[in-house]
Amino acid sequence: MTDSLVAGAVETVQSHLHPVPSYDLTDHPVPTGREEVWRFTPLKRLRGMLDGEPSDGHLKWDAHVPSGVTVGEISTVTAAELGETLPADRPSALAVANAGGAVLIDVPAETELTEALVVRLSGAAADDLVWGHIVVRLGRHAKATVVFEHSGSARYSATTSVLVGDNAKLDLVSLQLWDDDAVHLGQVGVRVGRDAHVRSFQATLGGDLVRIIENFEYAGPGGELEAFGLYFVDAGQHIEHRLFIDHNQPHTKSNAVYKGGLQGEGAHSVWVGDVLIRQAAEGIETFETNRNLVLTDGCRADSVPNLEIETGEIVGAGHASATGRFDDEQLFYLQSRGVTEDEARRLVVHGFFADIIKKIKVAEVEARLLAAVEAELAQTVGANPSSPVLA
Repeated sequence: MTDSLVAGAVETVQSHLHPVPSYDLTDHPVPTGREEVWRFTPLKRLRGMLDGEPSDGHLKWDAHVPSGVTVGEISTVTAAELGETLPADRPSALAVANAGGAVLIDVPAETELTEALVVRLSGAAADDLVWGHIVVRLGRHAKATVVFEHSGSARYSATTSVLVGDNAKLDLVSLQLWDDDAVHLGQVGVRVGRDAHVRSFQATLGGDLVRIIENFEYAGPGGELEAFGLYFVDAGQHIEHRLFIDHNQPHTKSNAVYKGGLQGEGAHSVWVGDVLIRQAAEGIETFETNRNLVLTDGCRADSVPNLEIETGEIVGAGHASATGRFDDEQLFYLQSRGVTEDEARRLVVHGFFADIIKKIKVAEVEARLLAAVEAELAQTVGANPSSPVLA
C-alpha cells in the first residue's frame, strides 16, 4: 500500500515528537533506540516484533454488538478509502501491512446506542505473534460507547483508527489487562469531527511491555477531546503511553489527564504528552496533566509534557506533571481518626485513581478496574509493611 490511496489527505506534521504518518515501511526504519520517540522503550523486550514477520495468529474475539451496529471485515484498500488515520510508527505500519485486512465497526449516522459496544480480545500464548487492524466509524449525530478489553497473552501489534462524524459523541475505552508475559504495541488514531465530542480512556494494568500511542486530530472547528488514562506498573514491567494532540482546526478543545501508580523493583512508566497548536488553530483551549504515585523504592517514572505553539491567538494552553510518594499528612489525618495504617494507604491510592475511573461511566468497567487496583495494592500494601516507602 502507498500513500497515493489517500493523496492530499496528509499534511506534514511539524512536530519533533511525532513522525510523519505513512503506510510506507521505508518511512519507518527499524529503530535503534537513539530516536527521540524510541529512547525510553527497551527494544530487546519487543521479541522481534519490529522485524515484520508475517503471522496467521489471531486474538479471540468476543463482541457484544448492540442493535443497529455492523461489524465486518474490509480490505486494507477499503480502510484507506474510508480515510482512516495513517500509521505513525513502524509497529502500526507493520500491523496494516500484515493484518490481511481490517475489522470495521460501523455506527450509522443518527444512531444513539443505549448500551456499550464491548469487544473482548484475548490471546492464548506469549509466543503468538498477532497483527491487528481495526477501524471504528461513528456517523454524524451518532452517540456511542465503545469498549476494547485485552487479556490473556500474545505479542500483539495493532492499529485502531477512529473516525468520529460531525456533532457525534463517542466514549472510547481501552483496557490492557494482559497476563504478565504479554507484549502489546498499539496505535490509536482518532479524528474528531466538527462540533463532535470524544471522551477517550486508556487503562493499563498488565503485560510485560505495553506501548500505546494515541494520536488525535480534528476534522473541523468546534471539536472537543477529553483524554483520560490510568496505569499501574509492577516490578519489571514497562508501560508507556504517548499522546499527540494535533490542534489543526480553530476553536477546538482538549484536556488530557493521566495518572499512574508504580511499585516494585524495576517498575518503569513512561508518559509523553505532546500538543501541537498550528497557525490555523486560533481560539483553541488545551491542557494536559500527568501524575505519578510511587509506592515503593526501585521504580522509575518518566513524564514528558510538551507544547508546540505556532500561533498566539489562543484562549489558553498549559501542562502539569508531578511524581511523588504518599502524602504523610493525608495518612496522619486518616490514622488520627481510627483508620489503620494499611487501610489508610489503600484509601489514599483509591482516592488517587477514583476520579479517573468514575469518568468511564460504564458500571461494569468501573467495578472491574477498582477491583484490579485493589489486587495490585494487595501485592504491596500490607504484604510488605517493612517497605521503606510504605513504612
